[in-house]
Amino acid sequence: MNKKRISAFWTTLAALALVFLLIEYGIPALSRNVTGLSLPLPVPRTLFLFYAVLFFLGAFVYVTSDDATLHSFLAPIKKLVRGEYGKPVRFFFFILIPLAGGFLVFQSVKPSTASPVALRIQHPSSNFPKKFESMTNPLTHPTPSDVNDFIEQVKNNSVRFFPQVQQKGAKLTKIDFIPKPAVKEFLRKLRNGEEDRELARQALLEKRLFEGRALYEINCRPCHGDSAAGDGPMAYGFGLRPINFTDNGTIEVLVEGYTFWRISIGGKGLPVESTPWDSAMPEWQTDLSEHEIWSIIMGEYNLARK
Repeated sequence: MNKKRISAFWTTLAALALVFLLIEYGIPALSRNVTGLSLPLPVPRTLFLFYAVLFFLGAFVYVTSDDATLHSFLAPIKKLVRGEYGKPVRFFFFILIPLAGGFLVFQSVKPSTASPVALRIQHPSSNFPKKFESMTNPLTHPTPSDVNDFIEQVKNNSVRFFPQVQQKGAKLTKIDFIPKPAVKEFLRKLRNGEEDRELARQALLEKRLFEGRALYEINCRPCHGDSAAGDGPMAYGFGLRPINFTDNGTIEVLVEGYTFWRISIGGKGLPVESTPWDSAMPEWQTDLSEHEIWSIIMGEYNLARK
């Protein structure tokens, strides 16, 4: 007894639905397990379109590969046109669906006079805690104790880096790998028995900046971009693009305490003014320590000024 074969039309439609669900929901869900972040990473719309085009090209090649497959694909469509599924079905597909599609298009493009439910401000601060207002980046002001500790670490060849930076590899976490003038001059003098504390302080700042840039690269670059201009590869997947830090009206006019608070709470802690375009930034205080956040801010401000 021959089994009834499923039409190529329905198998193609099922494959299309499967691919859509995988890209729209499967990949973002998988990204949470891979990255360990609380928010999923959506697939950018341009990449979604790219996958869709590839699927339709593949489906076209499959359907037209032989006459039998093409006939199997067209059979349900011909039956629908001839009315073999009944008049209600044909009425639904040829009258109701086009009308519904036209209505949705009209609704999306028609002018609207409705007032916004809430005003959105670029830097929401209505619930910005006052305790952050006077905060400054502690990593940009090394104490004498910090300098002494740094000198001892260099002497003992045991300079400490943040864990995420350390994972970059042994070569990247050697102090002499940092190609900065103060670091090179400090190391040269130290090898000659000279201990220049001011030069050590400058070398420590350069080492901290190196770490901040590295942490920015690991955690922030996908959205904020290599140059902090808000043009990272993931930026195009959001309705509201990440802010361009190189613009003089962004972090350059903010106190460092605000930047620390904003990165720490991410989009989840924003007040109502930030709706309906809520920030997609993760709540970084759940993944990074305070020192790591300050380090990123150091790198971020440095990138924005270039």
